[in-house]
Amino acid sequence: MKWLQEFKTFAVRGNVVDMAVGIVIGAAFGKIVSSFVADVIMPPIGVLIGGIDFSNLVITLKAGTAATADTAAKAAVTLNYGKFIQALIDFTIIAFAIFLLVKGINTLKRNEAAKPSEPALQSPEVTLLTDIRDILRKG
Repeated sequence: MKWLQEFKTFAVRGNVVDMAVGIVIGAAFGKIVSSFVADVIMPPIGVLIGGIDFSNLVITLKAGTAATADTAAKAAVTLNYGKFIQALIDFTIIAFAIFLLVKGINTLKRNEAAKPSEPALQSPEVTLLTDIRDILRKG
């Protein structure tokens, strides 16, 4: 039962919970960006390059065979390079979006660090002692 307590302590640490939340949000963000790329960005790019749909770009390595009474159908062997191109475009856009997000966060952190801190208020005793010291130095 000691290992169960250790696991519970590990699992509820702040950084583990933060990481789990980040993974879930990242997965949802990835789906949004993938949909944006597939449904908004790729159609105009396809029109610009002559109506090509990247996801349908394939090279057939071995043609499939139809089913007969004696044999089962065999699927064609294809190299789906269009899906790979689509994944590269998705990755590039996701990486750029994350770059902009991190850049924005870093700018906010720099702005917070650049703010001048207000001087700490001194207690009346410290102010009185400072005044006495200054008078003694002068006279």
